[in-house]
Amino acid sequence: TFAEVVAMSCLLDVRCVFPLFMHETNKCQVKLFVFLIILLKTCYFSHNGQPWRGFGDAFALRRARTSDIVQEISGGAPSAERLAPPTTPKPDPDNAGVGTGNLPQNPSPHTTRPASPAIAISGVSLGYAGADLFKDLYLDLPAGLCSALLGPSGVGKSSLLRLIAGLEDCGAGGRIEFAATGDDKAAKPFANIAYMAQQDLLLPWLDALGNVMLGARLRRQRPDRARARDLLARVGLADYERARPDTLSGGMRQRVALARTLMEERPVVLMDEPFSALDAITRLRLQALAADLLRGRTILFVTHDPLEALRIGERIFIMAGRPARLGEVPAPAGATPRDPADAELLKHHSELLRRLTAADEQA
Repeated sequence: TFAEVVAMSCLLDVRCVFPLFMHETNKCQVKLFVFLIILLKTCYFSHNGQPWRGFGDAFALRRARTSDIVQEISGGAPSAERLAPPTTPKPDPDNAGVGTGNLPQNPSPHTTRPASPAIAISGVSLGYAGADLFKDLYLDLPAGLCSALLGPSGVGKSSLLRLIAGLEDCGAGGRIEFAATGDDKAAKPFANIAYMAQQDLLLPWLDALGNVMLGARLRRQRPDRARARDLLARVGLADYERARPDTLSGGMRQRVALARTLMEERPVVLMDEPFSALDAITRLRLQALAADLLRGRTILFVTHDPLEALRIGERIFIMAGRPARLGEVPAPAGATPRDPADAELLKHHSELLRRLTAADEQA
């Protein structure tokens, strides 16, 4: 029967099935049948013969190796190990669809992580459609401090983050150096960067908990499920662990993406408008959470909210002009997160608004 032949073709090479049909079908029918069998095998089997758990896994693993989501979730550009054929995880009864059985344990948050490096950006250039976004740009980000980046829309803030993350080329003569100490300069440590894009990039077939733990899954590690649940609770989503992205609001999806970024424990964190979709009260609460959990990391985050920059930024930069240039604005004294009602912060707020207005006129 047809079903028997399909089963045989999945176990044997397609060429072994040819003789069964040659005596009763014409060559055109054979070619069509072989095409369908090859399509079936391509959909359900990897190129090394290991079965996929479904179309979702195949799409997630293949797309994640070559897109921005690898950089954001797993903290690294596609490596030789990540490009290797995937193993077949056993189903996880505690979270259907996540697939973390028989995997090495994800590092504990208490595991010693690499020292947070200083980042030196020198002479980088980037252009689109024949126009320079920025040219010969210079920026120094101190080790272990949180830096905020403001500026008009379209000036190149997100592009600068992508460039630091290794998702854009820095141009001829441009250099980006990461140094744990002044004498320890190294090439871009892609594996030590967590990048949170403006888009949440949640995988639609995973629930909220599965998306938070996705980085470990892509690295073929067993995730710290308890910590993932704790992070979801701390961003206010304890009751939505099993919720799929299409059932969540935009703000809730952004909170899942933030929890996923916090889950990664990377010494360098790049975030593009990480609180933009949140209501005012939730925004203040999650700003404080991020400032606490990411303390001591080298952070650069983009924001359009001057109060947000003053509250959690230890260095504040404004990007303006075409090609864009960077200018620094003094940050308020005191530890972050700062009280938004503090008199000194409000004084800085007025000056920052004046500077942003001037920057907008240059755009």
